[in-house]
Amino acid sequence: MRIAVVTGASSGIGAATARALAGEGFHVVLAARRAERIEELAKELGGTAVTCDITKDEDVAALAAAVPECELLVNNAGGAFGSDYVENADVADWQRMYDVNVLGTLRVTKALLPAIERGGRGTIVIISSTAGLIAYEGGGGYAAAKHAQTALAETLRLELCGRPVRVVEIDPGMVKTDEFALVRFGGDAAKAEAVYAGVAEPLTAADVADTVAWCATRPHHVNVDRLVLRPLAQAAQHKVHRVQ
Repeated sequence: MRIAVVTGASSGIGAATARALAGEGFHVVLAARRAERIEELAKELGGTAVTCDITKDEDVAALAAAVPECELLVNNAGGAFGSDYVENADVADWQRMYDVNVLGTLRVTKALLPAIERGGRGTIVIISSTAGLIAYEGGGGYAAAKHAQTALAETLRLELCGRPVRVVEIDPGMVKTDEFALVRFGGDAAKAEAVYAGVAEPLTAADVADTVAWCATRPHHVNVDRLVLRPLAQAAQHKVHRVQ
């Protein structure tokens, strides 16, 4: 049985990735804080739900105990909190972003690496962001966390060289999901919707999930080091075509 673990699997990119991987024949272990959501999705996909907050060591240890062997780990759980300029930054928001995006990825990767190696061929996917490649105003905390996540991916690939584990970094640009922007702006729906105003076709969670499945199903000697994807309307972080 080919087993894949997806963190942050209760919604958005994580849920879409779980569906895509199930479609590729993986038995998917869905890890997230919201038990009811992942249990429902696990039932739909014939997978396994494990309630897990990746910022808690004990939850991650329980996840590792539930998965003695796996072929694929998708470190998807993350998020942006706030959009203040550095001079007005909320330190708690920055700490939260670092904990979930960077330390969460670290915790899960450390815990599951033995299970990944045990099968003799494994893949670790880290969902970062184009914010991990370039900074922008109001995004200091998120960009700092995602830059750190990118550094983690690059370092891990170097350190695992010679061992049968691929490390893939996927960096999406503008993705419209039900929750990402809404969470970032503290539930302010107007601010969240303004992010995508006039953008005819932002990326969807399914678009990102498709790239995860593609990377994971390449021949194992092929490592997609980094895959950057943006909607056609977004030429760069600061260059977005909006229809008036």
